[in-house]
Amino acid sequence: MRAWIFHGPGDLRLEDVEPGRPGPGEVAVSIKAAATCGTDLKSFRRGHPTLFPELPARFGHEFAGVVSEVGEGVDRFAVGQRVVAANTCPCGACWACQIGRESLCENLQYLNGAFAEQIVIPNAIVERNTYAIPDSLPFEAAAPLEPLACVVHGVHDSGIALGDTVVVNGAGPIGQMFIKLAQLRGATVIVADVSPGRLQQSLDAGAREVVDLTGVDDPEERAARIRAITPGGRGADVAIECAGLPEVWEQTWRCLRPGGTAVMFGGPKAGSTFTIDAVAMHYQEYKVLGTYHHQPRYVKIAVELLSTGKFDGLSLCTEIRPLEALIDSLEDMARGVGSKYILRP
Repeated sequence: MRAWIFHGPGDLRLEDVEPGRPGPGEVAVSIKAAATCGTDLKSFRRGHPTLFPELPARFGHEFAGVVSEVGEGVDRFAVGQRVVAANTCPCGACWACQIGRESLCENLQYLNGAFAEQIVIPNAIVERNTYAIPDSLPFEAAAPLEPLACVVHGVHDSGIALGDTVVVNGAGPIGQMFIKLAQLRGATVIVADVSPGRLQQSLDAGAREVVDLTGVDDPEERAARIRAITPGGRGADVAIECAGLPEVWEQTWRCLRPGGTAVMFGGPKAGSTFTIDAVAMHYQEYKVLGTYHHQPRYVKIAVELLSTGKFDGLSLCTEIRPLEALIDSLEDMARGVGSKYILRP
């Protein structure tokens, strides 16, 4: 079968490999749709310390498909069933799992290989993070399960409540998910970005107002423009960083009203730092929190959102392309062309 193999930064190759066979508790899936994401782009350019501990390695982690074979002892899934799976599973035994912080699991098991014709899901992920999906849910809409589960985690931690004003800084795919989920919680959403196309997409998704920050570099000036259109000019109840840039992290906390919460969601590159006014944080009682990855309970919620149509996974899709178009799709993402690309083997 064909599969994209990662040999190191900038070196992705579409190769012929032997299909995997499921062992006890495992499930083989014929992939019908795989989605690109920002982590794929970052990994392609500079590698990833946890996703690829050894090279060469299979590549990609967002997919949906049809069960083609089940291993010994599997009774939850059958050949021909339509399924979607998350890309990791926590161990359930380390200190982080025992205190309910499974996204910080010390023994997180990863699954790579979505950009291929077939994938074998390991036992732990079959048991805790694999789900059957209804015929009404297109494979292309189900494939972005993993990032949606991460955003569910972020929304949960944010404490967004009915009537809140939420500022989303960064209107890429993650920002679009936050826009939708914040509205499901009854919030009014303001979006800031430098891309006219993404800002229009945000309005189409239901954002009340958007702020084009093109040409504005100072984080305080950017934040001032955003605060000006919040109720009373006080700032946001919740501000969310979705760009993974230190300057946007700083912009985000500056968007808050007194007592507000900043969710730092985007992953910056190694060595990044940002500054915060300690006096302001003390006297204005800001909450600044980081949110990373997902947990099985958030994956389950994300599957429900997709299956019931409360969140339309296809709304993130710029174009459906063949498997061969992976590198072109990643390069398009790097240039800001489009949002997510769905690849069909």
